Order: sequence, then structure tokens, then C-alpha cells
Amino acid sequence: MANLKEVKERIKSVSSTQQITKAMKMVAAAKLRRAQDRIVQMRPYSEKLSTILANVSSGSDDESMNKYGVVRDLKKVLIVPVTSDRGLCGAFNSNVFKAVRNLLSNNEYNGVEVDIMPVGKKSFDKFKKGTDPVIDQYWDVFGDLSFDNVRDAAEYAMNGFENGDYDRVVVIYNEFKNVATQIIRSEQLLPVLPKETDEGVSSNTDYIYEPSKDFIVEELIPKSLKIQFYKAVLESNASEHGARMTAMGKATDNAGELLKELKLTYNRTRQAAITKEILEIVGGAEALAADS
Repeated sequence: MANLKEVKERIKSVSSTQQITKAMKMVAAAKLRRAQDRIVQMRPYSEKLSTILANVSSGSDDESMNKYGVVRDLKKVLIVPVTSDRGLCGAFNSNVFKAVRNLLSNNEYNGVEVDIMPVGKKSFDKFKKGTDPVIDQYWDVFGDLSFDNVRDAAEYAMNGFENGDYDRVVVIYNEFKNVATQIIRSEQLLPVLPKETDEGVSSNTDYIYEPSKDFIVEELIPKSLKIQFYKAVLESNASEHGARMTAMGKATDNAGELLKELKLTYNRTRQAAITKEILEIVGGAEALAADS
């Protein structure tokens, strides 16, 4: 059985850890509220814009008018894994890494060159150790999360596709559902896929273009793609805080359970030590009485 000093030190250590995890949970909860408000406000606009983008792109027969919807044979792919800058958020980051591995294990990607453009420090640290080339200019967007910072990364992917450097761009991220649930998404950013209806058939909406079709393609589609990219980053940001809040909440609860066990062990050890001392005193008194 451990002595009283060891148990007391463990109680002190676990108590300090519990205070830290509780504080981290509170900080994550405060950040989550702001991040959740941002993504909730962004979703309706992004989803409607995505629908218009897919319909406009699929409705254009001229390749020059539909440069972001050109489907080419897969020779080189850009994968954008979106993670967090820090850990202590459960399986949040590892789920993204697992999704990347699963994607690359697909037969469709056999013999295909892959570039990785990590977003988030954990993603950068993970993939820079791998064999695939890493684009390392855009991983630090969460230091100052804004549309302007994310736009640069989106433009790199769009220019790479437009110039033929990449035949497909895939973004992998955690979609925010609630505090306890994040859903891994693997979305094809480019080429733009036609929007499907409930019956699985492309929706060929007949749009009236104003001021002109050229203007719509040149202005709306690039902006829409940047918005979709930004939405994925916002989803990941909200999911990160939710995952960290949940992880730190469980850690705080586990520390509380461990403290109960340690305090029980401490009391038992203390009681055993007191009982031993009493027995020694009684034994000594009886020995003295027998000598006299």
C-alpha cells in the first residue's frame, strides 16, 4: 500500500490537473459560442450560393465559360486537410488524418500524384514528415481567422486547377453538428459538380443572366468557390472548440472520479497507520506491565 506522502502528492497533482482542464473547458465554451454564431450565419448563404454555382457551371457548354467544371483524367490531386493548431481535443485531428488515408487508399487514386496543402499546425506537422509534397504557405490561418487570410489558400487551389496543375481539389474537414458531434466531410471543391436533386438527377435551372453570362462566370463562380473554402474552415474551427470542450469536460469528470478514489485510499492508509500505532502502543504497555 502506498504511504501517506505519495497519496497526498497524487491528490495534489490530480487537483491541479482538474483545475487546468476545467479552465480549458470554460475557454473552449466561450470560443465555441463565437465560432458557432459565425458558421450558423454563413451556412444559408453558402448553401444557396453553392447551388447556384453548380447549376451555372453545369449549364455552361463552353469550356472557356466553365473552366472550374472541367472534368479531366486524374493525374495530380490537391488534398486540403483542415485541422487545429493545438491538441487536447480528442480524436478531432486524428479523424482527419484517417480520412486522408482512406481517401488515398481508394482505387481511383492508384498511381495519382498527390500534393498536400495543410490548414492548421497539427496538419502541417503531420504531413511534413510524409513523402507527399507539402504546400506550406497557408497552414497558419487560424492565428488570425478571416476571409482575407483564407482567400489566399483558396486562390492557390483555384489557380492550380485552372492552370492544369491539379485535376481535382478535395477538402477534408470536420463539420460542426453540435458540441459532442463532429462529422468528417471529404468534399470535392474542384471541379465543380452539378447539383443533384432528390432523384439524383442534375438540376438544369434556366437562369436569366444579368448583366451577362461572362460577368457571372468571371465574378460569381470564383467568389463562390472562395466562400465554400472559407465555410469549410469555419466548420472546422467551430468543431475544434466543441471537441475540445467535450474532451476537457470528460477529463475534468475523470479527474473528479480519480480524486474520490485517491481520497478513499488516503483515508484507508491513514486509518491503517493510526491502527498500527495504537497496536504498538498497546503492545508496549502490555510488555511493560508484564515486566513489572
